Amino acid sequence: MYTLFYAPDSASMGVQAILEELAVPYELIHTTIDRDKARPPEQLAINPNGWVPVLTWHGGAMYECAAITQFLCDRHSDAKLAPTANEPTRALYLQTLVYFSSSVQNAFQLSYYPDRFVDSPADEASAQRRGNRRLRETWQIIDHQIGNNKWLLGDVFSAADIYLFMLSTWLSPDKGHPSIDEFSQVKRIANAAKQRASIQRVYDGV
Repeated sequence: MYTLFYAPDSASMGVQAILEELAVPYELIHTTIDRDKARPPEQLAINPNGWVPVLTWHGGAMYECAAITQFLCDRHSDAKLAPTANEPTRALYLQTLVYFSSSVQNAFQLSYYPDRFVDSPADEASAQRRGNRRLRETWQIIDHQIGNNKWLLGDVFSAADIYLFMLSTWLSPDKGHPSIDEFSQVKRIANAAKQRASIQRVYDGV
């Protein structure tokens, strides 16, 4: 049994979709991404940053979406949601997860939370604009990487496609983000991933 500290519209939804795809038992503990609101002390004890997702299981706990994704897929390798260490696409899989986490998500952070990156409120608009430009740059990289592949890594669906779908749901024109229509390959894979039962159960109504 896994326990997932969960908040709507956060990276915890991607982890929940992976748990659904793996068909393993889990429970959700609802929390918040609002740093001005109280969060469960058990969550903060594992991740003092206060962010989600946080995953626990008998004898262990961890945070960071990309790390949890890799951990779960390797632990439940029979589900074949990730290439094994000796498969040719393993390097691309790891590269993509880290790029999503360190580059694409960072650009979203700049856009949604510019106050975390500047000293003065007067500079927040500039940080937000840079984040939006960075979003376009990073999604273009992913779009080019996909090329004519059926899925992100090639012909086989993987957890990286779930991660891509999750990130695509954060694009908001109201924030000045680029439209997903600019990235035809990303949009194609996001639309295909959305058809999976695991994602529909988590993202019903998105």
